[in-house]
Amino acid sequence: MEDSQEMQEGQVIDEVSPSAEDERIAELETQLEQARQEAAENWNKYLRERADMENFRKRQERIAADRLQREVMRSEGITPVPTVGEVFDPYVHEAIEAVEDSDQPEGMVVEEVLKGYKLGDETLRPARVKVSTGNKETQD
Repeated sequence: MEDSQEMQEGQVIDEVSPSAEDERIAELETQLEQARQEAAENWNKYLRERADMENFRKRQERIAADRLQREVMRSEGITPVPTVGEVFDPYVHEAIEAVEDSDQPEGMVVEEVLKGYKLGDETLRPARVKVSTGNKETQD
């Protein structure tokens, strides 16, 4: 009877305080969860880096294509229309706004909004520009 009573007391003691093995299991489970979180974070970082590299590659391809197109355009004789600081010319410029109180005299292009192009003497697309109306104070 004494042995059974000791067994029951021992069982109660085991249930109250976890054994060293249970502590080790809990510690390993905690480490496993941390490792899983770290792996998930690393995977997300990897995916972001891949996306960044893909965007970089596409941007570089676009830049190279634009550069090639500009070289081809120059070789074909296509030139941009000169704008800022030039006298407004209705044959190569399209005025979209009149700017008052400008430092420039009347009829001068002060800003280019859209680049224009010429092929030889022919205007392919007029440049859209803002034109000065002169300084109000000097006119009065």
